[in-house]
Amino acid sequence: MKRSGTADLPLHNGKVPPWLYERMSSLGLSIIEAILTDYGKAEVLRRLADPFWFQSFGAVLGMDWHSSGITTSVMGALKRVINPAASSLGIYICGGKGKLSRETPAELLRVAERTGLAGDQLIRASKLSAKVDNTAIQDGYQLYLHNFIVADNGSWAVVQQGMHDQDGTARRYHWHSENLRSFIEEPHTGINGIPQGYILNLTAASAANNRQGILAISHEDSAKVTQDFARLMMPRHHNVRSSDVDLKRLGALLYVTRELQPNNFEDLLLLQGVGPRTMQSLALVSEIIHGAPSRFKDPARFSFAHGGKDGHPFPVPIDIYDDSIQILRKGIEKSKLGNTDKLKTINKLHEVVLQTEANFTPKFDVQQVIEQERRDSWKHGGRTVFGKAQKHSSYAPDCQLSLF
Repeated sequence: MKRSGTADLPLHNGKVPPWLYERMSSLGLSIIEAILTDYGKAEVLRRLADPFWFQSFGAVLGMDWHSSGITTSVMGALKRVINPAASSLGIYICGGKGKLSRETPAELLRVAERTGLAGDQLIRASKLSAKVDNTAIQDGYQLYLHNFIVADNGSWAVVQQGMHDQDGTARRYHWHSENLRSFIEEPHTGINGIPQGYILNLTAASAANNRQGILAISHEDSAKVTQDFARLMMPRHHNVRSSDVDLKRLGALLYVTRELQPNNFEDLLLLQGVGPRTMQSLALVSEIIHGAPSRFKDPARFSFAHGGKDGHPFPVPIDIYDDSIQILRKGIEKSKLGNTDKLKTINKLHEVVLQTEANFTPKFDVQQVIEQERRDSWKHGGRTVFGKAQKHSSYAPDCQLSLF
């Protein structure tokens, strides 16, 4: 299933601390490699082109589950670790935020030299996707980030983000070359966000007579080419609420990882010795790798893997995060030697959760789960941008500080 479109996100200020950025890079690379191993390059591009999956991916990596900072941080971390291994992975990430976005054409030419791809066509795709979202769809957002992800077979995806100068939000746009028929006639399969009045959309089929080519767009007949869109708007509230998550899915996950034991399932024997809290994180990592597209409609649920750097829903459990990286990394390294048992076991963990979910009735309070995570945070090396979690202290992040 291909899903391209946009996501509207609250703007946050600040930067990702080094202790988290290093781990985001390591876990992000491992997840991408696992998807490559099981599904191939085409699936990696499809995932990155899905705004729901992308937001869930960022939450699993410990970023604020709903904020605009996910885009910059996730793509920056991925570019940092994927490009040095691009020849073996077959995927290259170009562009970035601000001035880095303007370096995209030069980077694409270097990729073309290494792969034999048509650099001029890739540059054209990069420029046109940016021009459409910045000019052809005049929704009040000006692009400041542009990442072009290309596989060595010529397929590509775009993740780019614009800022609204009035309402304090950012909008992320996703593109995918798969089945793209035209840059200037309805290239998106959907645009998600909150209705903000009339939008000049010169990519609508009804606007065909108004287009003179994407580089010479007229603004004069906007009333004739407006169109309503169904949009996803991430909430502005920072805390995670029960309304933000699928309680049945989260409840089944917590039940499997906290109540059941791996030795009850032959397929999970390789995870014996792994604690319940690490199992909880691995189950969500497994879902990011193997989950169906329909399972990413509630990105907040994935923050129950490794928390959030600002303390929502709870501090990042450093020890658990490192366990997740180590277990997944070992599975990937063994698979390269022909032993795929570890990666298959992680996949089975997701399957066990799915089986349990079918007949599960949620009877728990999300806030109680969050409070427990916060109380136990010190045991797992809990940490936020405000400092380390303290023993027996009830964690309460300073709501006056706004980071990302």
